[in-house]
Amino acid sequence: MNGKSLNVKSAGFTYISVLILVVIAGIALTGASRYWSIAVKRDKEAELLFRGDQIEKAIESYYNSPQDGQQKYPRTLTDLLQDSRYHIIKKHLRKIYQDPMTKDGEWEKILDPGGGIKGVYSKSTGKPLKAGGFTKEYKDFEDSEKYSDWKFTYLLKTVKGKK
Repeated sequence: MNGKSLNVKSAGFTYISVLILVVIAGIALTGASRYWSIAVKRDKEAELLFRGDQIEKAIESYYNSPQDGQQKYPRTLTDLLQDSRYHIIKKHLRKIYQDPMTKDGEWEKILDPGGGIKGVYSKSTGKPLKAGGFTKEYKDFEDSEKYSDWKFTYLLKTVKGKK
């Protein structure tokens, strides 16, 4: 009987060892998933900044290249892809970038009084991880409560009394 009681004790020890291993693996996987989700969120934020900046620069290019001397904002984002104001189609944007923070990828548009698009922003109400270290153009994004506060807008700058 001594041999049987030794096998039962070692079987119990093995069972507890396996349970401890499963708990440790679970804790490790939880930590890894948290790290991974933060890394993915940081990548999406960087992509949001890049895409919003590209659209803002395209709006600026469209506005500053009037055909008839009258500066206008584009009526649609598609106008940035094919500026039909010219005989030869001019492209201000390579493609219409999707909003990386929302499932549908649609941007909210910021309109001027005439109905032209002067900027875009994300519809996401998520809280950004990035709270500082923005470039000079986007200093206003610091300490934002949600992504929808990050507005990519081409605003006319007054230079020596001119617009």
